[in-house]
Amino acid sequence: MKARRRTGPTDVVKAIVRDRDGGACVRCGTRNHLTIHHRVNRGMGGAREAWINQAHNLLLVCTVCNGWFEDNPRESYERGWKVRRPQLPTDVLVMYADGREYRLTPDGIRSTTAAAAR
Repeated sequence: MKARRRTGPTDVVKAIVRDRDGGACVRCGTRNHLTIHHRVNRGMGGAREAWINQAHNLLLVCTVCNGWFEDNPRESYERGWKVRRPQLPTDVLVMYADGREYRLTPDGIRSTTAAAAR
């Protein structure tokens, strides 16, 4: 039997995202029923771009908020929880549960920017 190809983020990247997001959902702040959410969708069959499973494209969210993003796309895109192609996740600020916007980097850094402070 052929081994299944892994198309999601590695365990190391998942740990980086959990640490960066403080072990809580970025939208509501809960620490229950958490999962990794792709800001830019992976598409059918998995990742085409190498960056799709890097930390800047991933958020720690609860399963309720993960479903909410799909049901409320306008607000999800406005707040950076989802990102439309051809935009890149490094170019789109993300609103966190603390009410601040952050820029995310592929190496797992979260930082505020001058634009986010406005």
